[in-house]
Amino acid sequence: MFIKTTEQASIYNDLEHKSALEIVREINIEDQKVALSVSSCLPVIASLVDVVYDRLANGGRLFYIGAGTSGRLGILDASECPPTYGVPFDLVIGLIAGGDRAIRKSVEKAEDDEEGAWRDMSEYAIDAGDVVIGIAASGTTPYVIGGLKKCKEMGIATGSISCNAGAPISTYADHAIEVVVGPEYVTGSTRMKSGTAQKMVLNMISTAVMIRLGRVEGNTMVDMQLSNVKLIDRGVKMIMQRTDLPYIQAQELLSNKGSVREAIRAYFDENG
Repeated sequence: MFIKTTEQASIYNDLEHKSALEIVREINIEDQKVALSVSSCLPVIASLVDVVYDRLANGGRLFYIGAGTSGRLGILDASECPPTYGVPFDLVIGLIAGGDRAIRKSVEKAEDDEEGAWRDMSEYAIDAGDVVIGIAASGTTPYVIGGLKKCKEMGIATGSISCNAGAPISTYADHAIEVVVGPEYVTGSTRMKSGTAQKMVLNMISTAVMIRLGRVEGNTMVDMQLSNVKLIDRGVKMIMQRTDLPYIQAQELLSNKGSVREAIRAYFDENG
């Protein structure tokens, strides 16, 4: 029998009578349980990383599909890949039930549209060279289930991230990640522990894939976009760490070459 632990009653009560310190202390206690729950899923997370890497290395794309908080987390992860790793904006694509307007405001009944995710993905001419990860804390969201089901029919590799054991979404995922975090501090508020768990898993997937794609050298983001003063300064310091250049010269080299990777390459091409 499928039981939604994400919907079970909080182990805490009378929250409205607690002090601010009591509330944040108890939330922190619950948050500490999340990383341990994620750790039990590492083998399946790694297997999904292998699949995503293989698809992207061979010209495919990664799609995230979700509704509400889950959809927003997928969009967040997708949107941070280009500036962090210098990849094209259409390499990792986040889709949310209800479209872009649902990023800020809830769109009524959008998550109940079982054909919506496939319709949204079809706009990108999705095919068997791509991979799709469905994100749903409950594991029951029709938008996500419908999308993964159609992907399976079309021979597209699938993964899922949910927070209930035996979640229906797992049936349609080649690699089903179930991070069981237990009841939320506020009953049913899955933007809390469940959202944290999903964010941690997404961090692992995208980071590991980008490292394997060669977008990290040593431990640095050599392909990051130099879009503001802070990031330019970080880039200069990366060059200084890899070379013997002082700040001003490293800054000039970065300005001339346009990226940390190219600046470091040019330095060693010239200096051996």
